[in-house]
Amino acid sequence: MVEPVGNHYVVARPVYSENLFNEEHEKLHRYHKTFWDHLKLCFRCSPQRVKKTALGLFPIVSWLPAYRFREWVLSDIISGINTGLVAVLQGLAFALLVNVPPGYGLYAAFFPVLVYFIFGTSRHISVGPFPVLSLMVGAAVVRLVPDDSAGNGTSTNTSAINEERVMVAASVTFLSGVFQLLLGILQFGFIVIYLSQSLISGFTTAAAIHVVVSQLKFMLQLPVPGFNKPFGIIYTLESVFSQITNTNIADLVTSLVVLLVVFVVKEMNDRYKAKLPTPIPIELLVTVLAALISYFVNFEEKFKVAVVGKLEEGFQAPVAPDVGVLQKCIGDSISIAIVGFAVAFSVAKVYSIKHDYPLDSNQELIAFGLGNIVGGSFKGFASSTALSRSGVQESTGGKTQIAGIISAVIVLIVILAIGFLLAPLQKSVLASLALGNLKGMLMQFKEVGILWRKDKYDCVIWVVTFLAAVFLGLDIGLATAVAFQLLTVVIRSQIPSCTVLANVGRSNIYRNRKDYTDIYEPEGVKIFRCSSPIFFANIEFFREKLITAV
Repeated sequence: MVEPVGNHYVVARPVYSENLFNEEHEKLHRYHKTFWDHLKLCFRCSPQRVKKTALGLFPIVSWLPAYRFREWVLSDIISGINTGLVAVLQGLAFALLVNVPPGYGLYAAFFPVLVYFIFGTSRHISVGPFPVLSLMVGAAVVRLVPDDSAGNGTSTNTSAINEERVMVAASVTFLSGVFQLLLGILQFGFIVIYLSQSLISGFTTAAAIHVVVSQLKFMLQLPVPGFNKPFGIIYTLESVFSQITNTNIADLVTSLVVLLVVFVVKEMNDRYKAKLPTPIPIELLVTVLAALISYFVNFEEKFKVAVVGKLEEGFQAPVAPDVGVLQKCIGDSISIAIVGFAVAFSVAKVYSIKHDYPLDSNQELIAFGLGNIVGGSFKGFASSTALSRSGVQESTGGKTQIAGIISAVIVLIVILAIGFLLAPLQKSVLASLALGNLKGMLMQFKEVGILWRKDKYDCVIWVVTFLAAVFLGLDIGLATAVAFQLLTVVIRSQIPSCTVLANVGRSNIYRNRKDYTDIYEPEGVKIFRCSSPIFFANIEFFREKLITAV
């Protein structure tokens, strides 16, 4: 027993060594499972285990029978229609980031939703194209099928190049889906913990900068080649500004007007969301109006603007991935698989906490993996979830993934029936819509100041991730960021915070003695605290600090 007596502490118990203590107090013998025990447990089969595995693999079996039809169906239908309209426009816009014809973005907004409906565990995220992933796929596409291979730029040549690029995008997507599926089967869902929130924030902010730069060529209608190499963003800007005098004024004016209108209305949606029954579908309104004006004024002939053109009706037959492409884009596919899962799981986790239901990270990997495999087979590109689209699905009353199915039906209608109405739409409008969805990611710059006050290590991780991803490219930048983050963990462990504690105000509270004036330290006693486990890398540092303290 320890009790204070005046200015002294009295310790009323024997002084033990480890051996003496074990002699006096008998320890329980515990059986520790061996590797073979764990292996047997893993492969053990019983009716209960089979049922649990089946319910885990097909979450729809659990939640669909419990669906409250009368209470939820109307909300899900309204949410699904709103989300589907946004998904159509984002699919078309993000296809420009992938450097494929816009129509293929509709496939990426359709097939993964169907797969996630069966295998996913989140009730609120909207699965489909995401600008960061689209840009990463586009980087692989431009590297393997560069712009200069278009030769003289004839329509036949351009069509062949587009076919090659679609095949590369589909193959990269397929392989990233295979990696996600394998990680899910092997129970590697925990890998998301190695991508900290500060790393994801810095990376997505850098990706937003890349999206802005990549869309300049559509907004200005300039023939800018892709530069998929370190400092490629500098070369892209150099190419843009060297041709700035050739800007198509009609495309530029259209882009600026659309951007202004979209930002203003989105700001109104955010400010008055409590009063509005549903957000104003500004993307839809702008798209319809722009397509009508372009058609009746005949922008394509009068001002030589670039338009979406004819969208292929219906679906194409599924294709096998190109083995040659698979061998060249393993690194890209791994990056896409991990980033796509990390972003989607982060968004899903926010809604699962808000609405109080569980998520299974391994099952999410399986769901996104199968979604990308199916989407890639039908010539779509990588899918995850877009923050804005998921926000629409949740804020308009979506209760379950029934809303996702309704949104897929809207996309299906566009693919099969009314896609031709979008033919006169300017590509500069789609580019502006893509930029209009980046506000949330660009506003993450505010986090730098908050992180500096909260945790300087996290702040440095954010800055290094951002700079590496901007200047080295998204793939090399991500690898650099993860390596730097792990380095900070080593530094924190090797040079831990060591402090001497003292009694503050003669209470039972002990704090760092350097931070307070009214402190008391018992004579002959030093309370030394180390914030890290002691191991070979920090033992000398610990020893020096301990000797200095006592």
